[in-house]
Amino acid sequence: MSEQERRLSDLERELTLLSRHFVASRGPRIGQSLERSAYVLLTRLETGEPLTLKELAHTFQVDVSTINRQVSAMLRNGLVERIADPDGGMARKFRPTSLGLERLEADRAISRAGTARLVEASGWAGPRTQQFLDLLIELNQGIEHLEGLAWSREGGATPPPGAGD
Repeated sequence: MSEQERRLSDLERELTLLSRHFVASRGPRIGQSLERSAYVLLTRLETGEPLTLKELAHTFQVDVSTINRQVSAMLRNGLVERIADPDGGMARKFRPTSLGLERLEADRAISRAGTARLVEASGWAGPRTQQFLDLLIELNQGIEHLEGLAWSREGGATPPPGAGD
């Protein structure tokens, strides 16, 4: 195995472990009310303009039928609403409701608390957390650029120094 192949293998393993640790840090979802798909969809919809089913499917790189099932459940639960296209297009668009945003923020607070427990327990509080965040943002933005699927970060994380230069 070449050095590059070893690095990629190690990176894949560590990202898998990070994903597992992050999901586990949230605990058994006690107190959380959103399905994982609703959490992710609301996270996307809260930061940008309303989107059609087709736009959501493209954003998440899944079939329209998959997004349709997820959004339909969210509609039934009052988490999103269907609106006319503000630009006059024929397709209906979806945006979060006040209830959807409230539940997202409540679940996010639980997720942040779990993340804080991991960071503190690992001894990564302070500058190391910022360094890791900067690198993670840079990696995610590079992937988004490659895929042509930018994720809005309004009101969220700031780009790392030198990003976009």
